[in-house]
Amino acid sequence: MTLSAPRPRRVPTVNGWQLHVVDYPADSAHPPLVFLHGSGPGASGVSNFHDNAVVFQAAGYRCLLVDSLGYGDSDKPTDVPYSLAVMSGALVGALDALDLGTVCLVGNSQGGAIAIRTALDHPSRVASMILMAPGGLEPRETYMQMRGIRSMLRCIYGPEGITEFGMRKVFEKQLFDSSLVTDTLVADRTRVALTQPRHVFETMKVDNQSARLGALQCPVLGLWGANDLFCPVSGATTLATQVPRCRVTVFSQCGHWVMVEHAEAFNRLCLDFLEKG
Repeated sequence: MTLSAPRPRRVPTVNGWQLHVVDYPADSAHPPLVFLHGSGPGASGVSNFHDNAVVFQAAGYRCLLVDSLGYGDSDKPTDVPYSLAVMSGALVGALDALDLGTVCLVGNSQGGAIAIRTALDHPSRVASMILMAPGGLEPRETYMQMRGIRSMLRCIYGPEGITEFGMRKVFEKQLFDSSLVTDTLVADRTRVALTQPRHVFETMKVDNQSARLGALQCPVLGLWGANDLFCPVSGATTLATQVPRCRVTVFSQCGHWVMVEHAEAFNRLCLDFLEKG
């Protein structure tokens, strides 16, 4: 099978902003998969999900890798707080501009929290969700004690500012297997991080949404690394017990990026979920 090349584009959304989206086309009746990355400095849709997207595209799923507001090659306004309401609103505006009705949201970390907020506020737009260690399931204080979060904050606010050395230290906590942290990954993420105003991180607010999980109407697949240093693995039990239609898998010897460290199993579990619900 010959796959269509990914198509990057800037998509208009609310308030005159634009989000950068990379579209992996597929001719299929399946709802498109919309991928949402986390909040780490330099994050983007392609850096998080390209290798997974080509597998799903080959299986007949259109994939759209979104750079959230303030990230990647999307607009980075400095006159708005980076709350879940703002981030979700920008996402929905981009989905409207792309003429997408019902989609499957695939979200990691902050992207998972944005996915949950979108499914709660716009249930008719979300057919299903795949959540990899989503944020927004614990009090803020719990996240602030996580070693990975503290490393990320040192990278952003340290006296030298964002450097490749600091970014490498963050990624060494992001992955259980630090050999997967390549020079290319660190350089690409640092390049993007240096374009992000501190305002993005200073006003970021991820609400604790655990009390609202029972209102989710769509089927949910949760995936978590047992060695996650950013979002505590206790969130896996929260999903499994609070979301009405949910199944959760926890991976041993795995950090915050299940889709990278256990890519083959991740892809297989997701495709099975998408086919069978």
